[in-house]
Amino acid sequence: MVGVGLGAILGLFDEILNYLGFPLPVRSGLIVALWLKLTGGLHLDGVVDTADGLGVTDTTRRLAVMQDSVTGAFGVMAAIVVLGLKTIALSQISSDRGLIIMIAAGWGRWGQVGAIAFYPYLKPTGKGAFHKQQIKLPEDLLWGLITLLVITGVWIAFHQQKWRLGLESVIMGCILALGIGFWFYRRLGGHTGDTYGAVVEWTEALILCSLSRDLTF
Repeated sequence: MVGVGLGAILGLFDEILNYLGFPLPVRSGLIVALWLKLTGGLHLDGVVDTADGLGVTDTTRRLAVMQDSVTGAFGVMAAIVVLGLKTIALSQISSDRGLIIMIAAGWGRWGQVGAIAFYPYLKPTGKGAFHKQQIKLPEDLLWGLITLLVITGVWIAFHQQKWRLGLESVIMGCILALGIGFWFYRRLGGHTGDTYGAVVEWTEALILCSLSRDLTF
């Protein structure tokens, strides 16, 4: 629900930029910048730290590297890829942009909830530990899933010719949101606050890339 609300704010900002005459690529870059600002860079920081940890060949040092405040080369490259993918994909989406952003941000956070629910937390404490302790199952997963299904259903109801795209957004959302969390689990044996953030960012970016195929000029 937080992701959907964030997407609505970004969609409104995008409409304002469109009204002011900004071209699509510029609007997309500004949207991604505001996206980063509104989240405080918290999830992107997770992308950076997770990439640095996974870049270490010694698996026993990965958590220590992820906790290090120094940003390494792998983290910088991962951040550039995520921000670049989001900007490029948005630049190819010319219709229903606000709704697509809501869907991407919603599925990103639903994937985070899935990672919290299904996999062990790797540290006794940390910035994501309280999420693991406070999660309520199955309602936390169900409410988010129902919200996303309702939004997609309303979109299809008003744009019946795009029902396949709506169905694709649900299928890809589920696959990416759950699959990315599983991939990090397989690589690390569990999750941390950093990987929770990485799940959000990578899910958002890849869903935007997937949907850009059907919403081009």
